[in-house]
Amino acid sequence: QVQLVESGGGSVQAGGSLRLSCAASGLSYSTYYMGWFRQAPGKEREGVAAISPGGARTSYSDSVKGRFTISRDNVQNTLYLQMNDLKTEDTAMYYCTAGRGGVYSGNWLPPLASPRYNYWGQGTQVTVSS
Repeated sequence: QVQLVESGGGSVQAGGSLRLSCAASGLSYSTYYMGWFRQAPGKEREGVAAISPGGARTSYSDSVKGRFTISRDNVQNTLYLQMNDLKTEDTAMYYCTAGRGGVYSGNWLPPLASPRYNYWGQGTQVTVSS
């Protein structure tokens, strides 16, 4: 069965950095676009970054653009999220997700909408203190 296992969360002070990882198994990893979503208590789940199957195309939410970098290793079947200059508002549970479908050409960009994704991990907590 498909498994997405996140790691790398923790507590950090504002301005600090964390790197999240997601180990994927049970799926043809290189054929899926991948994403990172987050959800804070009392708030809706938000897509923060996504990457195309080959890694050439990325999408970021405005709230993290310029601070977060998504990347993937299609040999190790691992997804990463490098988070720099963390802010208290980045505090949330972070989820790794995999999706497939559509035509990956032209102006296509990996989506940040959760209905476009098929599989989800259990999440890793990120807490940023001031």
